[in-house]
Amino acid sequence: MVNEDFWRGRRVFLTGHTGFKGSWLALWLTRMGAEVTGFSLPAEPVSLFRQAGIADMVTHVEGDIRDMAAVEAAMAAAQPEVVFHLAAQPLVRLSYETPVETFATNVQGTAHVLDACRRVDGLQAIVCVTSDKCYENREWVWPYRESDPMGGYDPYSASKGAAELIIAAYRRSFFANGPQLASVRAGNVIGGGDWAADRLIPDIIRALIAGEAPFIRSPGSIRPWQHVLEALGGYLMIAQHLAAGEAWAATGWNFGPADDDTQPVRWIADRMCAAWGGASWRTEEQAQLHEAKILKLDCSKARTELGWRPALRLEEALRYIVDWHRAVADGGNAFETSSAQLDAYRQQLDRVLAGRK
Repeated sequence: MVNEDFWRGRRVFLTGHTGFKGSWLALWLTRMGAEVTGFSLPAEPVSLFRQAGIADMVTHVEGDIRDMAAVEAAMAAAQPEVVFHLAAQPLVRLSYETPVETFATNVQGTAHVLDACRRVDGLQAIVCVTSDKCYENREWVWPYRESDPMGGYDPYSASKGAAELIIAAYRRSFFANGPQLASVRAGNVIGGGDWAADRLIPDIIRALIAGEAPFIRSPGSIRPWQHVLEALGGYLMIAQHLAAGEAWAATGWNFGPADDDTQPVRWIADRMCAAWGGASWRTEEQAQLHEAKILKLDCSKARTELGWRPALRLEEALRYIVDWHRAVADGGNAFETSSAQLDAYRQQLDRVLAGRK
């Protein structure tokens, strides 16, 4: 389980804390009493980071992980016990427009963070977040396991596969005797406060708020959808084991949804529109950049070795999202709304992991 006592007073260095996933992790960590230093590019004008006031909860450092000196200086000042590396260029379609920037951020940036970690005394655990798209996707129906080969058709996916190779090299070459280093690979994370361009849920939400029919680009594509808090709970559990010096945890881990919650895009669009009040979505034939049509994760390793499992079904996750955006659109406080959902999720996770659901 996620141990609040472990995190109380713990010094944590979090890259990418201004992003969607990083903002949720910063909120979770600070509510458990961790002392968080965040290192990231400036937040987008509309973002969970700004809406929920994350800057007031952490030591906020603006910087670019492509700048090795800046990463080293920030980490030396923070003297973390735990590092979470989330900073990335996270979009497949944008990687076609900016391939060099994508590789510089996701590959060289990962090397910068890990190299800076080598010079931090007292560092216990490093968790590097990559992607389910790090695997060589064969477009087959079988889910990918942690032992499957890395790969990537598009620049984004290739950059995440390359990042995994860097993580493995640093683990073997520099961190064999500590700190412990793991990589974590989640499915398509969704949740309230995601405003990124060219992502399914944010695109649907923006259209619904504007009273428009959402445009769905690839309704037949199948993805492992999961609420962002599901993945973050797994990351926190892994970090706890790493910090305890448990070498078995220093490897790659998949965190994905229940097998029958891997659904096509049209399934998500149908239910999001229905939950919002019966809107309809639209699509049309057009030339598409290559994106994998089917992707599933095998999470049996996390279930059997870590004791982790999803706490929310996909229908519940979609309700969380609609409730969050409705509350905030109606003038609700984003911090209070996010905190309430985090508290509800933590209670649900504890029940599930204790076998009481």
